[in-house]
Amino acid sequence: MCPSAENVESQVNGVNGHTNGANGINGNHSGYTGIHTRENPHAQSRNPYQPVGDFLSNISRFQIIESTLREGEQFANAFFDTEKKIEIAKALDDFGADYIELTSPAASEQSRLDCEAICKLGLKSKILTHIRCHMDDARIAVETGVDGVDVVIGTSSFLREHSHGKDMTYIKNTAIEVIEFVKSKGIEIRFSSEDSFRSDLVDLLSLYSAVDKVGVNRVGIADTVGCASPRQVYDLVRTLRGVVNCEIEIHLHNDTGCAIANAYCALEAGATHVDTSVLGIGERNGITPLGGLMARMIAADRDYVKSKYKLEKIKDIEDLVAEAVQVNIPFNNYITGFCAFTHKAGIHAKAILNNPSTYEIIDPADFGMTRYVHFASRLTGWNAIKSRAQQLNIEMTDAQYKDCTAKVKALADIRPIAIDDADSIIHAFHRNILHGQNKPILLPNMSDKEKKLLAEKEEEIADEPEKRALDQQVAEEADMERTIKKARTAQVTA
Repeated sequence: MCPSAENVESQVNGVNGHTNGANGINGNHSGYTGIHTRENPHAQSRNPYQPVGDFLSNISRFQIIESTLREGEQFANAFFDTEKKIEIAKALDDFGADYIELTSPAASEQSRLDCEAICKLGLKSKILTHIRCHMDDARIAVETGVDGVDVVIGTSSFLREHSHGKDMTYIKNTAIEVIEFVKSKGIEIRFSSEDSFRSDLVDLLSLYSAVDKVGVNRVGIADTVGCASPRQVYDLVRTLRGVVNCEIEIHLHNDTGCAIANAYCALEAGATHVDTSVLGIGERNGITPLGGLMARMIAADRDYVKSKYKLEKIKDIEDLVAEAVQVNIPFNNYITGFCAFTHKAGIHAKAILNNPSTYEIIDPADFGMTRYVHFASRLTGWNAIKSRAQQLNIEMTDAQYKDCTAKVKALADIRPIAIDDADSIIHAFHRNILHGQNKPILLPNMSDKEKKLLAEKEEEIADEPEKRALDQQVAEEADMERTIKKARTAQVTA
């Protein structure tokens, strides 16, 4: 189970004494030092890879149809009672979701009651429900108080033969009947094909054109089995954009790992709405994850995304849903994963401390998160040790930080070390400096074998200052020689 934000905050406070608030904790980062988040300069600078402007593109004017309470309810572990559904709906509304999509009220009596209950909350988000292309479902749906109805029917040969058994003529006639009925009730209507990317293109375009003519608000494309590639999505959406005048919604499953890329390409090609779910939960591997889409879109148009959505709410929403469906948030999850803004290698740490944009395309502060530098490892660099020492109110020279780093790395070469181990070394090293001593720096729980190995490494470390001094001398002599040569060349030229 995922720990709560409060529990994780106390864990990090107990270890680092450093936090950025409940939303700023990316999990228990024992052995990592949190860096106070600075503004990431890259976020305001021009992105050289930003897509060229295109009159069809909706990268800067998309809307989200959040489907955790519909598609997400199809996730293997999902069971949302009325109270939990209301809690999730309110959280999504607070985040700023344009639409919240609910399970069909025709699915069960409780689904109908839940739909009515959420409609009565008075949320800012528009409430949709998702139904089969059938008049019986439509009559039930319009009585619940929803703002819109999403209608779907399978159009691929697989579904027409093995699911509902209807031909394209029946599908078109029924779609028009349902659309006209819903429109007569004064609420939004979307019509979507199911399994769009395995459907005949001529059939699809003919069907979409027919429903567009009777005034549907949106048409939907669904990659129901997750088979589509970004290029296929772009081509189909762009083709459809030339056929219909209404808005275009995209629903993308993630079976082959392309859901986010496909959503982005759909928006570039002219789609207007993207279906998402929290943590991507849904049937099988689920659909486009809300947090992952936000990560992609903020890199494309930060101002638009931040102006519409409360990004700092994503972690709380993911924790809420993860607990409800009894899963852990993956370590590499977009934005909120344990490792999302964690830096370990020494070169990375130095650059991050100097300018976060060097190794971050996304500013964690935009999502209320904290970046971390892992300093308790053999890969640590002296800049990370310096940063940690200064958090501990220990000031030394750069040369002393480098010597201290060598001792941390020596111990980390022998065994995995924790933050307390690294802090003990830093404190012991500093005490030696203050008292003019050179006492061995040992940890209380070290074995005899570890002590022996450390002693051997200490002998190697003892030679390092002399080596650095010699290297510095050689470098200075080389600089002097180059300076003299330039001066002589200048005299000859003159």
